[in-house]
Amino acid sequence: MTESYVKKLAAILLDAITDKDPLVQEQVCGALCALGEAAPEEALGACEEYLRQHEKLAHPYRTMILRAVEVLVSSHIGELDKAEARAVTLLASSEMTRAKELVCDWQRAASDVLVAVGKRFVSTVMEELLSKFQPGALPHCSVVQTLANLAASNVFGMVPFLTSILSTMLPMLGMAKHDAMRVAFCCALQHFSESILEYLADLDQAPDPTVRKDTFAADMLSAYDILFNHWLQSREAKLRLAVVEALGPMSHLLPGEKLEEQLPKLLPGVLALYKKHAETFHVSKSLGQILEAAVSVGSRTLEPQLDSLLAALHAQICVPVESSSPLVVSNQKEVLRCFTVLARCAPDRLLAFLLPKLDASGERTRLGTLQVVRHVINSAASQMEVKKPFILSSMRLPLLDTNPKVKRAVVQVISAMAHHGYLEQPGGEAMVEYIVQQCALPPETEKLGPDSEDLTADSVRAISISTLYLLSTTVDRMSGVLWPYLLAFLTPVRFTGALTPLCRSLVHLAQKRQEVGAEVFLIQSNSNVALPSPYAITTRLLTVASQPYVGDGRGAASLRLLNALHRSIHPLLGQRWATTVPPLLEHLDEFTEETLSQKEWEERLLAFLRDTLAVVSDNTWICQLSLEMCKQLPCYSGLPQEKNFLYKCVGTALGAASSKDVVRKQLRELLEAAGHQEEAEREGLACCFGICAISHLDDVLAQLGDFMRSDVFRKSTGIFNIFKERSENELEKLKGTVILCYGHVAARAPRELVLPKVESDLLPNMFRYFSTKVLGIKVETKDPALKLCLVQSVCMASQAICSSAQAGSFHFSRKPELVAQMMEFIKAEPQDSLRSPIRKKAMLACTYLVSLEPALEEQMRADLTRRCLHSVLSVLPDTEGERDHQESLYLDTMRALEDLLTSLLRRDMTPQGLQIMVEHLSPWIKSPRGHERARALGLSACLLRHFLDHLRVGVSARYSPKIFLL
Repeated sequence: MTESYVKKLAAILLDAITDKDPLVQEQVCGALCALGEAAPEEALGACEEYLRQHEKLAHPYRTMILRAVEVLVSSHIGELDKAEARAVTLLASSEMTRAKELVCDWQRAASDVLVAVGKRFVSTVMEELLSKFQPGALPHCSVVQTLANLAASNVFGMVPFLTSILSTMLPMLGMAKHDAMRVAFCCALQHFSESILEYLADLDQAPDPTVRKDTFAADMLSAYDILFNHWLQSREAKLRLAVVEALGPMSHLLPGEKLEEQLPKLLPGVLALYKKHAETFHVSKSLGQILEAAVSVGSRTLEPQLDSLLAALHAQICVPVESSSPLVVSNQKEVLRCFTVLARCAPDRLLAFLLPKLDASGERTRLGTLQVVRHVINSAASQMEVKKPFILSSMRLPLLDTNPKVKRAVVQVISAMAHHGYLEQPGGEAMVEYIVQQCALPPETEKLGPDSEDLTADSVRAISISTLYLLSTTVDRMSGVLWPYLLAFLTPVRFTGALTPLCRSLVHLAQKRQEVGAEVFLIQSNSNVALPSPYAITTRLLTVASQPYVGDGRGAASLRLLNALHRSIHPLLGQRWATTVPPLLEHLDEFTEETLSQKEWEERLLAFLRDTLAVVSDNTWICQLSLEMCKQLPCYSGLPQEKNFLYKCVGTALGAASSKDVVRKQLRELLEAAGHQEEAEREGLACCFGICAISHLDDVLAQLGDFMRSDVFRKSTGIFNIFKERSENELEKLKGTVILCYGHVAARAPRELVLPKVESDLLPNMFRYFSTKVLGIKVETKDPALKLCLVQSVCMASQAICSSAQAGSFHFSRKPELVAQMMEFIKAEPQDSLRSPIRKKAMLACTYLVSLEPALEEQMRADLTRRCLHSVLSVLPDTEGERDHQESLYLDTMRALEDLLTSLLRRDMTPQGLQIMVEHLSPWIKSPRGHERARALGLSACLLRHFLDHLRVGVSARYSPKIFLL
């Protein structure tokens, strides 16, 4: 790109800068900067020439060009030579001082150009500025501002000039009558002071290492006198803030004895500004600098003013922080900086003022105080070291505060304490427990009102979980505090919501102990808290794992912790669990809460438990585990699914125990302690007995028999004699449990052991307390739940017989009576609606019974067919309000009817048998009701399909063409 071409292009762009559209102006500015990237010298020259040639160009356009020049100079300062730098300096100086009045944007843009040049050519710029900064005459306001900005941007370059600048400027302070000029002088003094302090802090890198602070002391004292005693009293808020901003860094340069002399007036003067200004950031920043200066000279006059200082600062920290106001946030940071200074020089006075305020009930007071406590714990650690017990004890009331904002602040304080060893002191356990309590909060308790600060992204529970994990994984000194103490929170029900973060933290702590060779984990000696036993931990973690996706994935977290604790659970489990736990975790990764089969998952966990018991193979250990499982059952009263699973675990453990006395004793206690009113608990207890019967059939049956012969049933009636209806209801539930237990025993126990006992023991005992008489008599019961228990148990017993290898040769003499009983149950159900699964279960039981010997008489088969068809096909279609609730039950019932009819057909798989079945369906096929006709046709088609399938596998017979008239 040739020079002439760049100039022409730049000229075209500069001509376009006067466009009235601000967007076009910005684009021209951007284009000039882009052009300058390719040819900076030519672009700069074009801008200079344009400004000189267009003297009457309005200042907004001159401002745009100067901004482009500043960008070009800043980007290519290393490529400029001294001549170019001088030319730009002269241009910018001329532009900056052309107008006597203040034209902020124009003058600021020119000043920025000078500052940019001054980063490398400070002497050139200073030569020009000092020519306009002469003794005896007030300079242009922008000249003073530029000197201030230069001091901030080029410390090493400017400090050598400051002695002469200050000697020239100090007499001017008295001459300045306008607030704008005074503000400029204040700004200059502020930046000069900051530059001197920065220069002295990096003296080893400075060009002149002989510069000393006392070189500037006299000048700063003179300036201080004017600013504090005269200008600070101004009614103009902007000037007062400019003065206080300057006083902060200036205080570090005052002679020590003079600062000490001024503090009794200076500090109250600055504190008074809090009442005069809404935005107090500059006041707090200056106050912090003054306090630092006072402490650095060992001030003794600071102590009498501590009370007023602490009160004013505390009031500032208690101001609500608005996220939309950055200055309020910055102000709080500066106030905390002041507290740090006071904490280091007067820790006793600070805590004596601060800690009692934690007992205040006001939200803002407690929040602000907690914020300061947290800050001084972090920033004044050495001074707070001996104060740890006092700070810990002062947290008693804040720990009881239920306000979510206060809770969050308390968690943050505890986090700070953890990093500095507070939690290792007596009382530290309460802080750890508090964190765990917040981790256990249910999410719904954190919803706040519309006027509350939004804590969604940083809720109490979320920050507590994050804090617990960080303390466990990143704060090494916390390992001794958290381990093994966190184990104590695994088993109490009130900490259930915290199980996932607890498990994750404990896994990390356990792994760290393994890395350093710690073989024993559960060390109960030398501990201030009773830790759960290996049996309690195993029971708890296995039980909660049955609902694996609840609580942020506690199933995987529990299994990982269980695996990490294998040495403490039992020495033999390490190698085995290393191969059995990973597949369980992989299974959870493959599914979600919506897609996981709960039944399959529970079976996997029970298989894991059985395998564990087999590896341990220690009767004492197994019995202790089963005792602990029974002990924990009441903990899950409000959690039916977990309790149901725990019952299954109890049955599995008892099944592995070899001590018959223990088995019988625990089974008896389970029967006596169970909540028989709850359906899920009855089902869980019955599953327990069924699983136990796999290994201890005789003991289970003996215990059930003893229980039924005991006084429990008679006492149940007597105790509540005044409340007869209630006592009868409780007695019915108790009977239902026992009946259900027999059904599960029949379903689970080894078939070769069950078959001989079905008619002699199981079925008679099922019916013993169901009615006052035995089989074959019409049964009337007030409790449908008891009826359902009996039907379900008969169904399980029948299924057990059918699945036995001896089913073909088994002669079930009570079969007709059972079928008749099931028919009575079906008949008793309402004909127009489905209210319970009784008829479904009864038909399912009949399905199994039909296939057993002896065959039903023809009349009974016909009655059974008609009764079941009438009970199901006559049910009216679901109404809209009931459809969602009953649809699944209806489909299951139809499938049960289909299975029953198919089973009846199999007993007579001939054309005549099919024809008889179709004849039973014919009235329904001809029904005027569409829903009855459709259901009957569907059943007929299903039966025909089964018959034809039977023919295809080799059965030949002649059949009537009437079959196809369906």
